[in-house]
Amino acid sequence: MSKRNTPQRRHAILALLNEQGEVSVDALAKGFATSEVTIRKDLAALEKNGLLLRRYGGAVPMPQELIGDGGQPISRYKQAIARAGVARIREHARIIIDSGTTTAAMIPELGHKPGLVVMTNSLNVANALRDLEHEPVLLMTGGTWDPHSESFQGQVAEQVLRSYDFDQLFIGADGIDLARGTTTFNELLGLSRVMAEVAREVIVMVESDKIGRKIPNLELPWSSVHTLITDERLPAEAREQLTARGIKLICATVHD
Repeated sequence: MSKRNTPQRRHAILALLNEQGEVSVDALAKGFATSEVTIRKDLAALEKNGLLLRRYGGAVPMPQELIGDGGQPISRYKQAIARAGVARIREHARIIIDSGTTTAAMIPELGHKPGLVVMTNSLNVANALRDLEHEPVLLMTGGTWDPHSESFQGQVAEQVLRSYDFDQLFIGADGIDLARGTTTFNELLGLSRVMAEVAREVIVMVESDKIGRKIPNLELPWSSVHTLITDERLPAEAREQLTARGIKLICATVHD
């Protein structure tokens, strides 16, 4: 295909991916009679739009953990929050990624950070990490499977976490209580609190429409949180209240 047929070629790549479950750069370059450099650019563009996930030598479909409700790609706000989160990670860092779509949205960018050690309690996050071109060292908490949160919980998971120490925890929330801290619908709170205990920096990642939600279960009090990453829609009054509590506030900008 000629250069002016780039959109058609990318559409055909997605069709092949959906049909085969995996595609390789080598096979695509031969099939479309173009260079591997061009195919890599195609895959990079498709990944940027949330349509696939690159892995070494090719690409796989976007893991379900990275897809929002109704099978739609995650929102631009979550993507912006995820980019801001990844920007805070140093090379060779030891991090925890909690289960959730906002935290999982970081995964496509983590392949650009060499030497990472990543602990998670989510099978979906673990599987997505294994598909990265530069796969990090992966640690799993183990424990008891909780179908509500789609993650491992319980005492075994807590004991595993306490045997390590981490630079950063990236965790989401169902709501943000400006007076108390992060809140959740889930009644299993223990593991989140242990994650916060064993990490030197606790980074909460939520869209701004969750801030001010009234949810009864307090997950992490503000005394356990160092940084909150949200989006630019956050009202000025909420910004003032959060910064007054000593929280480092990052309002991510959405790129059109």
